[in-house]
Amino acid sequence: MPDALQFLIDHGASVLFWVVFLEQVGLPIPAIPFLIAAGALVGAGKMSIATALLIPVAASLPPDMAWYYLGQLRGGKVLGFLCRMSLEPDSCVRSTQNLFNRHGARALVIAKFIPGFSTVAPPLAGIVGMGAATFLFYDTIGAVVWAGISTGVGALFTNQLEQLARFFDKARGWLLVIIVIGLAGFVAYKFYHRQKVLRDLRLAKISVDELKKRMDAGDPITVVDVRHPLAIELDPEAIPGALNFSLEDVEYRHHEIPRDREIVLYCTCPNEISSARTAMLLKKKGIHRVRPLQGGLDAWRARNFPIERRAAIGAVSPVATQSDSVSVS
Repeated sequence: MPDALQFLIDHGASVLFWVVFLEQVGLPIPAIPFLIAAGALVGAGKMSIATALLIPVAASLPPDMAWYYLGQLRGGKVLGFLCRMSLEPDSCVRSTQNLFNRHGARALVIAKFIPGFSTVAPPLAGIVGMGAATFLFYDTIGAVVWAGISTGVGALFTNQLEQLARFFDKARGWLLVIIVIGLAGFVAYKFYHRQKVLRDLRLAKISVDELKKRMDAGDPITVVDVRHPLAIELDPEAIPGALNFSLEDVEYRHHEIPRDREIVLYCTCPNEISSARTAMLLKKKGIHRVRPLQGGLDAWRARNFPIERRAAIGAVSPVATQSDSVSVS
């Protein structure tokens, strides 16, 4: 019997628990392949169906609840930390916000199938004021559905388990090299693409001091808040007179942006990346005098410049009041 197969048979339950637990903590470890392997073991009679289903649920709920309560207590600081661990920090929260907007608590049922969403969803549920019982109910259903479907897929391919194990035994060192090179290449590509976006607009940024000076002088400048509606709902402070215009609005609202003046975009995301991407989209629509605000809203507040509070715009309901500023775009 191949060593890989024997290892799965001997330690499958323990490996499954820790892989799922660490993935839900936030480490970039894909758990679905292990769930599929567990399903193959179930089909081969080497693991019980109860073990394959209950262990992933038991492993995922504690970290999910911990992130949920951290979201309630620390608000956007938790999301900011999680997104800085992500290869796509500008989109990891934005996609989660969009799903919550459309589906509410039911989004938790599919959360674990979406990379990035699985870890970001629990603290965001705490931030928007979802009840603990509601969160636990839908999160548990989501964990069961996730484990059940993945295990079922594995059970369908039980006959291929031993063949796959033999392949791993033969490949061994070469397979590890291929996996490491592939992962390194993927990370390098993401990093290069992100740095290119930032580099293209770095020289165009305007400082908060310069913006304040020009606003006081009455210069024709339009300030645009490009944060997601949920981010504004959670953190209603804004630069006085700023328009609300998110990245998703560019396609059908770009005509509302005046062409005869300079446009300054701001957000609360890492490196002003949402402002940068919105600026790029606006330039494609013929609006070329666009500059991201360096440091975004956080830098403006740090200088104690005037702030106005916006009325709720109905992104998600109910929304919990947070004392921490929400550092998401």
